[in-house]
Amino acid sequence: MKLSLCMIVKNEAATLPKCLNSVKGVVDEIIILDTGSSDRTPHIAQEFGAKVYHFEWCNDFSAARNAALQYVTGDWILVLDADETLTTSIVPQMMSAIQSEEYLLINLVRQEVGAEQSPYSLVSRLFRNHPQIHFQRPYHALVDDSVSAILTQEPQWQIGYLQGIAILHKGYQKTAIAQNNKYAKAQATMEAFLATHPDDSYVCSKLGALYVQIGKIDQGMNLLYRGLNQANSLDQGITPAAENYEIVYELHYHLGIAHSHLQDTQEAISHYQAAIKLPIYPMLKLGAYNNLGNLLKASGDINSAKIAYETTLKIDPNFVMGHYNLGMICKTLGLFTDAIACYQKAIRCNPNYAPAYQNLGVVQLKVGNVQASLTAFQNAILLYEQQNPAEANRLRQGLREMGLMKS
Repeated sequence: MKLSLCMIVKNEAATLPKCLNSVKGVVDEIIILDTGSSDRTPHIAQEFGAKVYHFEWCNDFSAARNAALQYVTGDWILVLDADETLTTSIVPQMMSAIQSEEYLLINLVRQEVGAEQSPYSLVSRLFRNHPQIHFQRPYHALVDDSVSAILTQEPQWQIGYLQGIAILHKGYQKTAIAQNNKYAKAQATMEAFLATHPDDSYVCSKLGALYVQIGKIDQGMNLLYRGLNQANSLDQGITPAAENYEIVYELHYHLGIAHSHLQDTQEAISHYQAAIKLPIYPMLKLGAYNNLGNLLKASGDINSAKIAYETTLKIDPNFVMGHYNLGMICKTLGLFTDAIACYQKAIRCNPNYAPAYQNLGVVQLKVGNVQASLTAFQNAILLYEQQNPAEANRLRQGLREMGLMKS
């Protein structure tokens, strides 16, 4: 089976080499559609052996992605963005899956690098080179609708997914968002699409979540509830498609966030509880379990919060916030040895997580391990100096007042 990488790019010279290095020796063909770069992006692509084509940008990601598909000659297509990389560990499983005759599309788990909340998503980025598969929607372009249409006509196909993280994504870190003006571009494009597709639950989810994120809470909630009503009406009397469950999850998840902003705790809890009951890939539920735990803890239901955090760690033993939050619960319950173990696990998962060092210092001090406490506090201060200088000064001042640090 011949595997083709298919990408659209514009001014990606900083990130493209790492992306293309990640597929070296994995893909048989690299198709790059450049949408108007003014930097070295096309030359870098050619250095990696890519076939580079050009496309005049029309503010529609689907149009560009579909234009790129026309140049693909492989049996299977892998779609990546320049700020993504393919993980080495997924390659054997991926190569085995595309040899199977029954799959039309294989979903991949993507990790948002640096995300403290909802770090995983399931993305439809690996699919057979079928003539009727195409992208839809001008932003957050997907092939899912076209795949669903094919399945009604050709029911012999199956949809699969690979277990484990397949794609690492860095594009939604704060610096990347600011540099590329991502929020403004996304908002404008989705608003234009929604004007002609007012009942598209997927776009209601994405645009509603964006509104909540930028502080337009009421607008966001209106869209999220509209999307939820639409998704629920589609489900009546039929078995919902898997991707519809994922949309419903996102709608409940972001409604939980919106109600939390409004300090409507019970409503937020009910949405997170609805989200985690949905039959979707467990890794996708981490954000809902974690946020639910935070709300339960804040409302005084410590034991239920503990269960929520423990569930995140059953799903993903490397979930940093799960270890950290469980440590906070153990500290509250006076289980200091357990709290120390939790903070140490959080640090092993992310050695740059300053709050874990800080709280480790607090608990070490409580059990009388003064030297271990000082070491943890010093590590926290070093990290805060890079990440949050004001917090570094506050912690340093607090240690001085306690007599644990010289002036």
